[in-house]
This record gives sequence, structure tokens and C-alpha cells, in this order.
Amino acid sequence: MTPDGFPVVGIVGAGQLARMTYQAAIALGIGVRVLAERPDESAARVCPTVDLGSPSSRADLVAFAARCDVVTLDHELVDDDALEAIEAAGGIVRPGARALRFAKDKLHQRTEFARAGLPVPPFAEVRTVDDITSFAGAYGWPVVAKAQRGGYDGRGVWVLGGPAAAADLVREAALRETPLMVETFVPIERELAVLVARRPGGECVVYPAVETVQRDGICHVVIAPADVPASVAEEARQIGLRIAELTEVTGIFATELFLVDGALVINEVATRPHNSGHFSMDACATSQFENHLRAILDWPLGPTDLLTPHVVMANLLGEDHESLAPRVPSAVALPGGVHPHLYGKEVRPGRKVGHVNAWGSDAEETRARAIRAAALLTGRGVASVSPSGRNS
Repeated sequence: MTPDGFPVVGIVGAGQLARMTYQAAIALGIGVRVLAERPDESAARVCPTVDLGSPSSRADLVAFAARCDVVTLDHELVDDDALEAIEAAGGIVRPGARALRFAKDKLHQRTEFARAGLPVPPFAEVRTVDDITSFAGAYGWPVVAKAQRGGYDGRGVWVLGGPAAAADLVREAALRETPLMVETFVPIERELAVLVARRPGGECVVYPAVETVQRDGICHVVIAPADVPASVAEEARQIGLRIAELTEVTGIFATELFLVDGALVINEVATRPHNSGHFSMDACATSQFENHLRAILDWPLGPTDLLTPHVVMANLLGEDHESLAPRVPSAVALPGGVHPHLYGKEVRPGRKVGHVNAWGSDAEETRARAIRAAALLTGRGVASVSPSGRNS
């Protein structure tokens, strides 16, 4: 507890998600500690209470948890045994090791989702190259191979066009001791996402379904609400709720979805605040970060209604090594208004260093304004994503 009686939330990891969660905690009086590997990480630069340590160290995690009322996560790359040890010792970890496994272990996720009747593409475990070629014999080339654990933002995913590529990948994965799985290649029409906040007792709130625009496995633009039929948006909502119930998650749970021939297929999930929910910081009655805090503390959840007809989030990806500081005035001067969120990270080409939200009554104009602001802030930013939100 803080000296004035508020709970202390410990965040394992000190990236931008921890930074934005800390910002939401300030208004609620909640104390925050972060476990950072380096003092210059995004959240460590603003949070007053920082413990230096590794998410892979059982000793560091157990010692960190002892100083907190509740522990939550900035990322999923955390030692499973340490989380279970914290829980066994009476500590509170949310989302917890059980729910976290759905995000960390893709084969476990697919197996459990399929068993529950949730829409996943056909898949199989891979032990040898014959497993891939047999799978392709049943479903056709190309196929998508994935690392069972550890992949994100396009990493750990390979599209294989034939037996030679499959043999090369299996050989390389064996050298790196990387377990694989394989799925059918999905002809994507659009990519959607839905976020659910869930309390320990099961109370949930759902954010509006959004469309995400991806390039090279990285999200560049998020459009809220998604311009899809109401039936598709409701299906996305129901999938998100069913997954939250199945995993018994506490906190924010994000589900990424593919729209294929008018039907939804599950892509990936995350048991933490998510890039697809950053629009909520400026455009929802309660941001995803505030509701994550409320959920893990078992406080009443806030409404998720949109406060504007349209909102577009554009990620800021570094194009050079120059500071963003001189570019901020020109971006915020755009007619109609934008709200940048900068992460305090050193700028490097391709690195995610912030995002910008734009809102308005006209969908196309709002998209164009968000994309323009991102381009001004980064020098080029997402200028190669067309104002329609599609890859150009």
C-alpha cells in the first residue's frame, strides 16, 4: 500500500504499455512500481519507483512481487515458473500463469480454442518436415508455420511455398530448438481486433471492434469503429467475450481477427493492454489502461463508449535517428486536432516510438489527418499507408 492507503501495482516490464498504464494510475491515486531491465526504458524514465531486474529471473520477480499488492505484465516474455511461485506464495499475479499461457503458447491456444468451438484455422504440431508436407497435402500450399512460443509483430511467422522452404525452416528451427506448428494460409480481407476488460469474478466490458492496417507484421493504423456490418462487429464482440471466459483472464484481453469471406477467424491474442486499443486514450469514456488497472484491482469497470463518431490511431515508426521534439508543433497545429503520445524512446528506423490519435465526424478526413500527423512527426511515418487505411 502507498502511505495514504492506495494499492501498489507492480508492472513487470518497463516499455510503453507500462508507461501508459502508469499515466492512467496517476489519476486514480494508484501506486506503481516497474521492474525494468535498464533505467532508460520507456516507463522507467517517468515512474518514480523502479526496480532493476530481469523478467527471466525467478529471484528478481519474487522479490519484486513482495513489494506490490498486485503484479501485472507489460509483455508476455516472463518466466512461467516464477509467476507460479509468486501465486503459490500468496501473491497476486494478473492475468496469471494460466491465462498467460494462451498468449505464450500458440499450440496450446489453438488446441483449447478449437476444443471450445471457437473459429481457428486448421492447424497441426510440427515435429518433422513430413508433418508440414502432409498438412499441405491436405490443405494446399502455401502454409503458415509459426514458432509455438515467443513470436510477435510478425516475428516467428513464416509463409512456406513448398517442400524446400519447409525443409529449410525445420532444419533451422531444430538448430535453434524452436518448436513449430503449421496453419492454413488465410486469404485476409480485413484485420480486426476486439478488447475485453474482465474482473476476477467475471464482469466484463467490451471495446468497439476496430480495423487494424498491418504492414510487414506491424500495426500501422487502427480505425475505430471498424467499418464492417453490425453482424460482424457483434460476432467479434461475442468471440472476445467467449475467450475472456474460457481463459478466465483478469485485465485486458485482446483478440486479433481475420475477416475472410464475411466470417471471422482468430489470429492472435494478448493478455495485456494492446496497440489496437490505444485509440481509447482519447476517444473512449474509459481508456484500456484505466480499465486494466480497475480489473486487476477488482474495482468496478468503466464504460467503453466512443465519445466521437470516428477515431484513428497511427503508430509512429522511426524513419531516421532525429529527435521528434522539433516536429511536434507542426503536427499538433493540424486543423481539427490530433493528440500525440510519445514513449520517450530513442528514435531508430523502424522502431515504434509513439502513436497519434485523431478524432472527428468524417471517417475519411479523420484517417487522413491521423496519417498526416504521423508523417509530420516522423519525417515520413506511415505515409505509405493510403488515407483509405489500406496498404498502398
